[in-house]
Formats: sequence, C-alpha cells, structure tokens
Amino acid sequence: MTCTKFIKAVVASFALSIAVVPNIGTAENLRVMRGSPSTALNVPMNRAVVVESDTPFTELSIANPGIADISSLSDRTIYVLGKEPGRTTLTLLGGDGRLITNVEVHVTPDIAEFKERIQQILPGENIEIRTANNGIVLSGTVSSIARLDRALELAERYAPDRVSNLMSVGGTQQVMLKVRFAEMQRSVSKSLSSSIALQGSTLGGNLGLQAGTNSTNNSGAISSTLDGATPASNANNGAFLFGFNAGGVEVGILLEALEARGVVRTLAEPNLTALSGQEAKFLAGGEYPIPVAQDGGSITIEYKPFGVELNFTPRVIDNDVINLELSAAVSSLDPTNGFTANGFNVDAFKRRETSTTVEMRDGESFAIAGLLQDDFMDLNGQVPWVGDIPILGSLFRSAEYSRKQTELVIIVTPHLVTPTRGEVLALPTDRVQPPTERDLFLFGRVTADKAPQTGGAGEVARQDFSGSYGYVLDD
Repeated sequence: MTCTKFIKAVVASFALSIAVVPNIGTAENLRVMRGSPSTALNVPMNRAVVVESDTPFTELSIANPGIADISSLSDRTIYVLGKEPGRTTLTLLGGDGRLITNVEVHVTPDIAEFKERIQQILPGENIEIRTANNGIVLSGTVSSIARLDRALELAERYAPDRVSNLMSVGGTQQVMLKVRFAEMQRSVSKSLSSSIALQGSTLGGNLGLQAGTNSTNNSGAISSTLDGATPASNANNGAFLFGFNAGGVEVGILLEALEARGVVRTLAEPNLTALSGQEAKFLAGGEYPIPVAQDGGSITIEYKPFGVELNFTPRVIDNDVINLELSAAVSSLDPTNGFTANGFNVDAFKRRETSTTVEMRDGESFAIAGLLQDDFMDLNGQVPWVGDIPILGSLFRSAEYSRKQTELVIIVTPHLVTPTRGEVLALPTDRVQPPTERDLFLFGRVTADKAPQTGGAGEVARQDFSGSYGYVLDD
C-alpha cells in the first residue's frame, strides 16, 4: 500500500511539473550522432522545446545559462528553455565520460506573437519579419510613414534597441505646396489750412504782418504770395491765392487744401515641390547689402534677402494626410524708415511673415495667417484766440485727417504629385516667340503671329476644340 501511494505521488508531482512549464513546444528530433548534431537548435525566447536524442547520454551542460536553461527528462530527452537572445553551446557526454557532441543553441526573439500583432494592428501591409543574431529585421513595403512608425514601435516592444528597418514606403511621397499671399493697403488723407498777410506803406513801409496755420508761408515767401505766386516750398496738390488793396495796405489770403488717396495691391503665388520629410526653400527677390562695423573700425558687408520667401518641410502621414512645417514671408525695401551713418545710406525693410505647423489632406486649404490693421489720425490746429472768432477764425485754422487700412491673408494648399512627361508642361516662353524681320519691320509685330509648336502650349494648340466650349448663354 505504501509503495502504491509513493508511485502515485511521484506521478502526480511529475504531471504538475509538466503543467507549470511555460509554453512547452512539440518535441524536436535532434538525431545526435557521435561527433556533431544534424542541425542547430532554434529556441524562441521565453519558450521551451523538448529535444529527443538518438544517442543516450548521461551528462548535460550549457555554456551560458543566462541565454538558455536545460534539464534532462530522460537519457534521450532534453528540456531547453530560451531566456535571452543569443547563441550558446549545449554539450552532451556519454556513459564513459566521452564527448558525444556539441549542439549549437540559437535563442531568438519570439516573432510568432509579433507577426500576429502586426496582422491585427496593420492589416493588409506587406511586412516581412525575420530574426538576425539577437534582433528583428523588418522588410517589405508599407503604405505610409505613419504605418511604418507603428510597425517599428511595436517591434521595439519585442526587441528593444535591436530592430533593423529595411522597409520602404510606397505610394506618392512628393508634395507640392501652393502658397498665396494677398495684401491690400488703402490710404486716405485730407488737410485744409489758410494764411493771411498784410503789407504796405500804411504799416510802415516795408514792415508787414502775417498770420495763419500753414507753415509754408514764411517771411521769405510773403512777397511772392502778394505778387500772386504760390510759395516755392508749398507741396500741396491744391492752393488758392487771392489778394486786394485797401488804400495803402495790401492784403493776401492763401487757402491750401490737400486730398490724397492710394491703393497698393500685392499678390504672390509661389509653388514648391519637395519629397516627404525633406526641406525645400524658395526665394524670389534679391539680397540687400548692409554695412556691419567690426573690431578695429573696419566695415564688412552682409547681405539680407528680401522678396517672397518660402521654407517648408512636408511629411505624408497616412494616405493623403500631410503634415506641413512651414515658414513664409514677403519683404520689401522701405527707404522712408532708413538711416544714414558714416556716409552709408541703409534702407529699412517692410516684412510680413508667418511660421507654423498644420496638418491637412491633399487639396485642402488653410488660411494660416491674417492681418487687419486700421490706423486713424486727425489733427486740428489754429492761431490762439484768433482762431476762435466766428467765420473769420476759419482763416486762422487748419485741419488734417489721415486713415490707413491694411489687409493681409496667407493661404496654403498642399497636393500629392507624381512626375509626368516633360512635353505636357507649359513654360511662359512657349507662348511667346521672337518675330521675324518681316513681322517686325513690315507689320510692327513684337512677337511671331503663329501658334506654338512645342511644349505644353503646343500640345494644347494641336487639340481639336471644335464645338461648344465654355459658358454659353441662350436668350
């Protein structure tokens, strides 16, 4: 009875030990011959395999227990557990103490579960997964950079810092960015001023009197005013002068008015194409020399670019989603705010710029910058006390009014583009051809009077446009 209970306890304990062993794989037939095994032993990390040997052994040893752990289940069966990626050697000894063989053990990351996760998270992607040494190698083609990043991030979970990326990104990866700068500047200014001058023998010969609010009437210009001429220093667009004599007194009255209106329109549409992830730069303008003082009193010249500037870095995230990191600017010379120093005249710059990061789909647009500026100024000046006199006081009073408005909008539109045939691309020069001597001298033509034959414009000219095209209005 006691013997029977002992046998049952041994069997139960053996069954329990088998149950707690993690991920025991099916038995592998190693076919160990004296001298060398038939194949190397591949063991996934954190998994176990049972190996059967054709030759009985009495002793086992592993070179690096940190890579794999072993135990014998019988004189022909070996239990091998993969612990860390790497390679080690399993040594088998016979009953006489002699070497039977050395088995090469390869412990690799468990890519079976990794493959299942890739198929679940990134279905339909052509990703090939292999092991190399103690790492994972990814190859194949993915549809976007975002999916490539996801695959790499998942692979790092299984083999930290041991992932080799050989994948390529398919689809369109070139982005053309269309930027439109639109600016309107409107200005209105009005002014009205007056001056009065008195002179004659009644006031003491050459002595005279002048009063008013217009600074252009200085003492040197009074005589010209009374002679019927507008003062030379007057820059107003409108001036009205009249005078009369009252006995020995000459009276001159000058009324000056100014009204100015101005509109400035600025429009630029730079287009630029770049590969996903690569920076592209565009400048249409020039470089302005600026003197810079150095140590020792020497002067060097630095060049500052101005004009239409565009720098952007596109990234195709997923399918047609595009991430844009861009900087755009429009600048011009502003001589009115410049300065002069040491014989150098340096102009200032008027600059409108923006720098931002946006995300949009192919063909969508964003207004990334906008400016509405309204400057208003009015000024009323008069001669003290005299300007407060009703009716007559208007001759000693001036008023100025000025208003400036600025509107600026910057709109960006990205497009995914692919190369095309050069013949279908039109150049501005394709539509203009130099005239012959006959066209120039006999008919006065500055361009040849014939349709272009080459380039994109020529291809359009060869098309048949017979029939109704465009907008047709029937009454």
